[in-house]
Amino acid sequence: MVLRIPTAEPEADGTLEWRTTTMLVVEAVTESGSRGIGYSYTSAAAGVVVAEQLVEVVVGRRPSEALQAWDGMARAVRNVGLPGIAAAAISAVDTALWDLRARLAGLPLFRFIGAHRTEVPIYGSGGFTSASERELTEQLTGWVAQRIPRVKMKVGLEGGTRPDADVARVRAARRAIGAEAELFVDANGAYTRRLAVEQAHRFAEYGVSYFEEPVPQRRLLDLRAIRAAAPMAIAAGEYSYTREDTRDLLASGAVDVIQADATRCLGVTGWMEAASMAAGHATPFSAHTAPSLHAHLGCAAPAIAHTEWFADHVRVESMVFDGVLTPVDGCLRPDPSAPGLGLAIRHQDVEQWRI
Repeated sequence: MVLRIPTAEPEADGTLEWRTTTMLVVEAVTESGSRGIGYSYTSAAAGVVVAEQLVEVVVGRRPSEALQAWDGMARAVRNVGLPGIAAAAISAVDTALWDLRARLAGLPLFRFIGAHRTEVPIYGSGGFTSASERELTEQLTGWVAQRIPRVKMKVGLEGGTRPDADVARVRAARRAIGAEAELFVDANGAYTRRLAVEQAHRFAEYGVSYFEEPVPQRRLLDLRAIRAAAPMAIAAGEYSYTREDTRDLLASGAVDVIQADATRCLGVTGWMEAASMAAGHATPFSAHTAPSLHAHLGCAAPAIAHTEWFADHVRVESMVFDGVLTPVDGCLRPDPSAPGLGLAIRHQDVEQWRI
């Protein structure tokens, strides 16, 4: 099913504005009635891809054939185009199959995959460019008060055309959260290469330690040049849809921290591949958004820097599912007694948003 949920307030970053969040939710169901849940944040068109390209590949298979199903889904969308909407559709189905297998085994997903840890550090993420300075600082200080030791805000006001205003907001954020909390910024690709370098040095004056997507991810040469000149870690990867995307980002030397999003990069299977590739390159790895899913995957990754406690998705997932996690001392700790993702769809509640 596809859900379109209005945001509490209009939201924006450096390159996009939105008033709703669209979520594809998939259930994988066995003949005996066991169910697994998967989801992605995408377009309603991803639901059409599931119905028209993926159902016939998956239905009728045994749960143990999930990897064959994953390969088959990637082949099935060849003429549709794998990156983007089709990748998000596959991501939701693949996650549902992993959740189903873990539930059938009676294990939480992170233990079914193989746990490296039982908790994953998070950073509070929001600080939209649509927020006033007061709203920005209240949100960030709220996370710090919850003992989340790192927070991220958006920069790139009006498409990156107001750099002084961006610096003023960063200054206000640092003043509000104090000297101890880490401060991250995310431009969502709003800057030019030259401006990104200039802004990196200005942000560094306020202790910014992590600069996400200063330019669009596809501009690998620009990212590499910014990384060489910037006095903080440069991060990107949320728009990697395939293993080739992750490979190219790592091989280019363009980032200090590489991200992956299981709701885009072909699900649990694709995300775990990305995690292994990052570990093989000794590159710090971070999970992008979707905290209810990435809490488990972060615990199963060979290495993980943190996962994103993204304000929009925190709100949406608590509206759609029972069983969502609450941060404890700056970490998410999956329930070891809850099979699979530990989530249950709130079917009666979500009907109002179904399209």
